[in-house]
Amino acid sequence: MGEVLTVVTQVGILVFVVAGMGAMGLALTVEAIVGPLRDARLVVGVLAANFVVVPLVAVLAAQLLPMDDASAAAVILVGCSAGAPFLPTLAGLAKADQATAVGVMVLLMVLTVGFAPVVVPLVLEGATVAAGDIASSLVLYMLVPLALGLLVRARYPALAESLGGALKRASSAGLVVGIVAGLLVTWREVLGSVGSWIFAGTALVLVAGFAVGWLVGAGRPAGDRTLLGLATAQRNISAALVIAASLGTDTTVRTLVAALVIPIVLIVAAGEIGRRSADPAAGESSASPP
Repeated sequence: MGEVLTVVTQVGILVFVVAGMGAMGLALTVEAIVGPLRDARLVVGVLAANFVVVPLVAVLAAQLLPMDDASAAAVILVGCSAGAPFLPTLAGLAKADQATAVGVMVLLMVLTVGFAPVVVPLVLEGATVAAGDIASSLVLYMLVPLALGLLVRARYPALAESLGGALKRASSAGLVVGIVAGLLVTWREVLGSVGSWIFAGTALVLVAGFAVGWLVGAGRPAGDRTLLGLATAQRNISAALVIAASLGTDTTVRTLVAALVIPIVLIVAAGEIGRRSADPAAGESSASPP
């Protein structure tokens, strides 16, 4: 049963990623995606937040918190792996700009391919990072569907409009199936990790990531600041798991725990942010003193 659920988890997440990237391509244009990245201040801030501040926080958390070696390694891997296909979904839930989300996501994922192989072995003894393994999943499952969607949108806008809704529904269904099946597969590991400090380390990376991303967006609209916070808090779990496999079963299990905790927390947070942004009265009442 466990093997079946593992396959269901993998298929669900694969459908979520591929269909989601395709749907993004069908709904956007190249100009809309690339446009925000012409802001040099934004790009420099995003890169500093994701490839300097968050990795440093992760390394410090691993050194200062009383973690076992596997938990410390998992936190460092999560901190050093930026960019994730969840970001456009989080942007949608938070009512943020999805074109900016896709542009930032692609930028972070591409640079992680070069960053992780250089930095992770320096901070984690014994870690083996194959850039090709990370890049292959990035290109095949993310960039190709995105590019095909953009091509269809440019050539056949009516077809793009009719296909977009179906792909969005398929992506959402894949996400739900993947998370539920993943919880069913790893619930023993999750319970076994209680008290291991992996949750504290992961929470620290999450909070620090959102805070520094929010600060990077200083002076920009609230939606952009929220998006940058989510972009920095959400880590590239796929890349982290690829590297964790070289460090043994315990590290892989701890990384899987983080892989479930991070998206679930951010999905709930993004949904709440989106609900409040859609209901100004709720935001005003919550901001008013008692």
